[in-house]
Amino acid sequence: MTIETEQREIEDSQQRHVRHQGMEAMQVLDVIEKDFSENPKAMQYFYDLFRDVYCNGIKPHPDKEMIGTMCVQVPDEIIIAAGGTPVRMCNGFYTDEEVGAEFMPAKSCSLVKASLGMLKSKTNPYSTGIKTIVNPTTCDQKKKSAGMMREMGYKVYDMELPPVKESEIGREYWRRSVRLFTKEVGKITGKKVTKKGLKQTISKIGRAQNAYHRLNESRKLTPLPFLGKDMFVVTNAFFFDDLDRWTEATEKLADEIDQRVIDKYNTAGKRSPRIVFTGSPPVFPNLKVPLMIEQSDAVIVADETCSSNRLLNDMVSVDEWFMYDMVDAVADRYLKSCTCPIFTMNDDRIRRLIELVRSSNADGVIYQAFAGCGVYEMEQRSVAKAMEKEGIPMLYIETDYSPSQGGQLSTRIEAFVESLKARSRRQ
Repeated sequence: MTIETEQREIEDSQQRHVRHQGMEAMQVLDVIEKDFSENPKAMQYFYDLFRDVYCNGIKPHPDKEMIGTMCVQVPDEIIIAAGGTPVRMCNGFYTDEEVGAEFMPAKSCSLVKASLGMLKSKTNPYSTGIKTIVNPTTCDQKKKSAGMMREMGYKVYDMELPPVKESEIGREYWRRSVRLFTKEVGKITGKKVTKKGLKQTISKIGRAQNAYHRLNESRKLTPLPFLGKDMFVVTNAFFFDDLDRWTEATEKLADEIDQRVIDKYNTAGKRSPRIVFTGSPPVFPNLKVPLMIEQSDAVIVADETCSSNRLLNDMVSVDEWFMYDMVDAVADRYLKSCTCPIFTMNDDRIRRLIELVRSSNADGVIYQAFAGCGVYEMEQRSVAKAMEKEGIPMLYIETDYSPSQGGQLSTRIEAFVESLKARSRRQ
């Protein structure tokens, strides 16, 4: 086989892969937009954004220096202040999970397999121009995937996290890691992080967080003004959209939702159970379980995942607007509030879940764990025990990206929803 023939076969394979991705994304978008009535008008921006990027191949940042990130723990403030554009590389395509399965162990996490499959096939829907990927040392599978990404030709920056966040040693370890990253990211983008630039970026992301917080607060209300499936779409858009455009679109949506609250607009049924969603992160287009929940006459009123609520929940708190103080404040914002199960102790996450159930007046919890995601699979036992102690019903679902599980999962979710309705009637 000649080099030209081999190259042509690679290109044909990539084109087929892109077509399959587009079909997968289109099917999910059709469900999100068309299978639910009375969507907020301001959501059209987000629906169109996903169609443009995932289905039509329009790149959102054609002229910017993009830096891939493999986890919510990478500080966006630092990358943007250095003139870069952070793009989350975690991926939800089933077609990419199949590619990842060709070179990863069978019991690997679906999210990691899909993300590496997308990088291997070089069919990233956001851009073809990402050269550097920041990979925090979170779960073991992401740690080991760094070597695979290097073999694929990517430059990988390993960002070190401590295994314990409660100790002062762990917090100082992370601060040093973020300080070093602040110096090194300038070498990637060619622009040094300055005091003025970082202050402006903290303010910009703070504005985005305020808009997001307005939406999250409205989810606690009864009647419920909008559905959880739209909240997941909004948050997933933050992974790759322009920060200013995303913020303006989210503020516009929040204004519309505020008016819905005034008008006592209700998107839920009279007996629709209110659900808190947690566990492995739903990343577009793999919104399979959240969509099934809301297609089963339940509503997701809160979530505790790194692809939604946890992403923009806590703001940077700066005492002094000096460079080192700001960098340390950014570091603290990402570590202190983190409830990821990678840490050896994770009482914060259980407390957070119970708080969300209470503050959102939720009827139950649905916990999703991807098959092969060891930390979430292991932690579900302690979470289930805590929920039982508090009298909070919980459904545990282990799944992957395969669409073949749809019928079985739908049956289990519908049965759980019916049990919550029956419980509500008894009470």
